[in-house]
Amino acid sequence: MPITIDISGPVLEPETLHNMSTAFEAACDKLCLIRDAPQTELVAKFVIKLAQTGVHDFESLLAATLHRFAPNEYWSLSIPLVPV
Repeated sequence: MPITIDISGPVLEPETLHNMSTAFEAACDKLCLIRDAPQTELVAKFVIKLAQTGVHDFESLLAATLHRFAPNEYWSLSIPLVPV
């Protein structure tokens, strides 16, 4: 589900971009978001912010995103707290 968002900031490595995309898709699936849902763009922006602050691996991107958007369901995930 491609979303076009203007991002500025540090250039991210191809592997990080892949992890961001994969984490975004997985989070949307787990959160049962449809492509046109307004929350989908919020999820995308959150994943981008995480990556810009140094979170680059798939597991951390996904866990932090799920914790942010569904904290009651994913509260037990062990993730680093990243201010965004």
